[in-house]
Amino acid sequence: MDAASKKPATKKATKKTQVGFEEPLWDAANKLRGSVESAEYKHIVLSLIFLKFISDKFEGRKKAIASEYGDEYIDMVDFYAMDNVFYLPKDARWSYIQTNAKQGDIAVKIDTALHAVEKNNKSLAGALPDNYFSRLGLDASKLSALIDTINNIDTIANQNEKTEEDLVGRVYEYFLGKFAASEGKGGGEFYTPKSIVTLIADMIEPFEGKIYDPCCGSGGMFVQSLKFINSHNGNQKNVSIYGQEYTNTTYKLAKMNLAVRGISGNLGDIAGDTFFKDQHPDLKADYIMANPPFNQKQWRADNELVDDARWTGYPTPPTGNANYAWIMHMISKLSEHGTAGFVLANGSMSSNTSGEGDIRQKIIENDLVDCMIALPGQLFYTTQIPVCLWFISKDKRGNNEKG
Repeated sequence: MDAASKKPATKKATKKTQVGFEEPLWDAANKLRGSVESAEYKHIVLSLIFLKFISDKFEGRKKAIASEYGDEYIDMVDFYAMDNVFYLPKDARWSYIQTNAKQGDIAVKIDTALHAVEKNNKSLAGALPDNYFSRLGLDASKLSALIDTINNIDTIANQNEKTEEDLVGRVYEYFLGKFAASEGKGGGEFYTPKSIVTLIADMIEPFEGKIYDPCCGSGGMFVQSLKFINSHNGNQKNVSIYGQEYTNTTYKLAKMNLAVRGISGNLGDIAGDTFFKDQHPDLKADYIMANPPFNQKQWRADNELVDDARWTGYPTPPTGNANYAWIMHMISKLSEHGTAGFVLANGSMSSNTSGEGDIRQKIIENDLVDCMIALPGQLFYTTQIPVCLWFISKDKRGNNEKG
């Protein structure tokens, strides 16, 4: 009994140490921002965190290969790919960046490193900033200090031998949230509060099958889906990830966010408008999780997408608000037994403007609404309005029986 009672206390103390590390790291990095806007600065910080993470994984795998097979195999790409690790040439490794951090051309070296990472790993094509560091003209001494700060992520790993593998993923997620908060309205476009994402995942239980987010931002829905699976002793290999994002810089954030956690996903070949350039036209998803833009105006012209197959059998969504266009898009993407959970402004539950009430009535008549949850205001960085969660199911009886 005594031993058992002490064990949770030890675990709690370890967790406190890990959580407490992220805030000082943010404070140290944020002081170096200077004249660079946070909208740009986040790409600097997150790209370096990403490079640090994949380098650490590379170095660990490199040692394992040398130990098991011999030094002659440490530069064979296949030996890294077989363990889901990105292969990095010498000038793309964190150790090289750290060694050259005090050089005046460090920005060029970082851009070169990121380019080399993409070139050697096809799954990262289009994921990393292109000549971003050189273009910004960031002060070399500040960039060097930032590299030293991010290098201190190692500190926590050295403090605790049992540090969770997702350490840098946690730091990455923390930084995404802090950047969203500091950017206010613009920041919320790529970040959904963790509490909301967790609630959606807990409600729809994305355990196995295809998971889709048509407006995936920085990929938080996918990350939480995998956390749900892991917490329920499931297998990540039983799910496949599909997503799309309109903004190119956010599309890159999502690809990096997934890669940091070793999650493989199909986010389409490029960033694109979900309504006009659907990257997954034939997809039928088992689970959909999304936070579409609230009350998106003029999302199409009066003569565009009028007879689109996604709203066959329903009135065409109005041009002045895309809420019901998003709903109809997601319904069209659900598999025969699929379930969707998504966030919308509260007005979506009662609006009758431009035929929205008729669409809602048709959805109810088709028995697709499984559950709705009204949430309080002030949950988002983008808006203070109260929001709601919609849960749509193509097979309510079957899904309820499974639950």
